[in-house]
Amino acid sequence: MKVGLSLILVLTNIMCSKNNQVADTMPVKVVKAGQLDYWLTKGDQSILFEKQKPLDFFTGSINNYPTIEIDTVSTFQSVDGFGYTLTGGSAGLIHKMGAFQKNSLLNDLFLCNNNSLCISYLRISLGASDLDDAVFSYNDIDVNSEDTALSAFSLSRDTMALIPVLKEILKINPSIKIMASPWSAPLWMKSNKNSVGGALLPKYYDVYARYFVKYIQEMKKNGIVIDAVTVQNEPEHGGNNPSMVMKATEQNEFVKKLLGPAFKKTNLNTKIVIWDHNCDNPQYPISILNDSETKPYVDGSAFHLYAGNISAMSTVHNAHPDKSLYFTEQWTGSNGTFSGDLLWHTKNVVIGSLRHWGKVVLEWNLANDPAYRPHTPGGCTQCKGALTIAGNVTTKNVSYYIIAHASAFIPPGSKRIASNEISNIHSVTLLTPDNQKVLIAVNESKQAEIFNISFYGKKALASIPAESTVTFVWK
Repeated sequence: MKVGLSLILVLTNIMCSKNNQVADTMPVKVVKAGQLDYWLTKGDQSILFEKQKPLDFFTGSINNYPTIEIDTVSTFQSVDGFGYTLTGGSAGLIHKMGAFQKNSLLNDLFLCNNNSLCISYLRISLGASDLDDAVFSYNDIDVNSEDTALSAFSLSRDTMALIPVLKEILKINPSIKIMASPWSAPLWMKSNKNSVGGALLPKYYDVYARYFVKYIQEMKKNGIVIDAVTVQNEPEHGGNNPSMVMKATEQNEFVKKLLGPAFKKTNLNTKIVIWDHNCDNPQYPISILNDSETKPYVDGSAFHLYAGNISAMSTVHNAHPDKSLYFTEQWTGSNGTFSGDLLWHTKNVVIGSLRHWGKVVLEWNLANDPAYRPHTPGGCTQCKGALTIAGNVTTKNVSYYIIAHASAFIPPGSKRIASNEISNIHSVTLLTPDNQKVLIAVNESKQAEIFNISFYGKKALASIPAESTVTFVWK
């Protein structure tokens, strides 16, 4: 016989009242005070982002379970969105789908209704990433030549799939925000004339700044507004294909002397975001923001978590609280487990970055084929997308559910609000523009955890199954 949470709550109240010698003189009056909806994903995949039977809020409830206290008065950062990187490879797979299947998929991903996945922020590569089928830039000429006038600049590669798919996405969600990140400058601008590693030659700082400007302007001509750019993807990782290294002093000089002034001169509103690398070196963005000439050009800093601790985002926030923080990439791999990735990413990427001032939370690749392609020679061969696309057949992977638990309920403009964490449960709470409260929680332990959600005198007794993720929503 199963005992419902409401009955458990009443019995617990009676037991606690007797233990406190209250029941004989003044029985506790438990009054129903609203409902709380919730969606569950279990690590064993027996339940995948499914709505459960609502829980009840009560007043006058007493029990000995730990409590998460919600405070809507104490607010923190606003949220711009959740999503993935729409790599060139992802766009190519989607673009090749049949019209019906493609339209159905894009509506599932980007149409924000019915509590389904709602991608509200996308990252794209400025030029090729390692999850394109080939390396390219928008100004590919002989590496021993130069084109300082950018007369050979062309978005032709992006017009094959990326731009058409973005246009279809914008029809579904015109307000989606797009960030662009370069993996490498054109090879002729680099110290080693190679797609792997090397640095941007100082003599090309000016032309590279104009390259950014031209890219943003040309994308706008195609109806695509670039909300933000990062200066360089993973500037301390020169082993990917493509990649480019950029020291903090070099990035600072480039932004201060060339990129920032170029954006200002051409009246671009596109935000400039620095770092875009791991949480093991917060001093990199801090050192740039410490420069009073550079800081006005910079909107914020971006992070990945392949090294370091997510708390590094708070380190940067504490040094420069007036600047934004973005979490822009974390991969799920072919060798990972559904349960392990669900729990780790929900705890660190979603909950962790939100608790440490992140305004954007992105997983890595949106889609790949069953063989984890496409990728460049030397690019990532194990990166698992949120989706696996085999022709017209789509399979949802763990990253889909990681982002769904946040994006389906937390629209842009929501704010993080105060809530404590309790033993064995990691959580974060947000307030949406229409006054909904959203609590994302993960239970890493191998047993169910019972706890209270307390909201201004009301309590709901909740339970999260072992190794599971839950999103609670209430007015």
